[in-house]
Amino acid sequence: MRKRSAIAGTAVFLVVAPGVVAGLVPWWLTRWRLGRLYWVPVRIAGAVVIAAGAAVLIGAFAQFALDGRGTPAPVAPTEQLVVRGLYRYVRNPMYLAVVAVIAGEALVLGRPVLLGYAAAVGAAFAAFARWYEQPALGRRYGAQYEAYRRAVPGWWPRVPPARGRPPP
Repeated sequence: MRKRSAIAGTAVFLVVAPGVVAGLVPWWLTRWRLGRLYWVPVRIAGAVVIAAGAAVLIGAFAQFALDGRGTPAPVAPTEQLVVRGLYRYVRNPMYLAVVAVIAGEALVLGRPVLLGYAAAVGAAFAAFARWYEQPALGRRYGAQYEAYRRAVPGWWPRVPPARGRPPP
């Protein structure tokens, strides 16, 4: 896939998938109305979590387009396995970032319903990764993905990160 096509496809997928999951659905659930009033520091912490999650999400999406020459969408996957940057720490930074954004929204708005929603989204992501993504990546990238999977945890970031590129 050409770099321009990868960037365009990734941008569209960013708006559609995380935009719906972390934007539209939370809006449907809350209409962005404040719930019980929490301390200002809790709201500030929520804003920091949202900003961090959004930064991780955008960075991870950019890596798919630029390093992998593809998109996160299963219909237009990367040509190369993405194992640099954030992917040296954890295999699923996009999923973790989306859940972080939703949890941050819960803190900012004081709406526990969003914490329940974040947990449900996290469970759905874990099931999707386990039952679809891992087998699909194993078929597509073979031994390279298996070595990466052994070197980098799926859900709890590894510190320090895997050195360089995990073994091919």
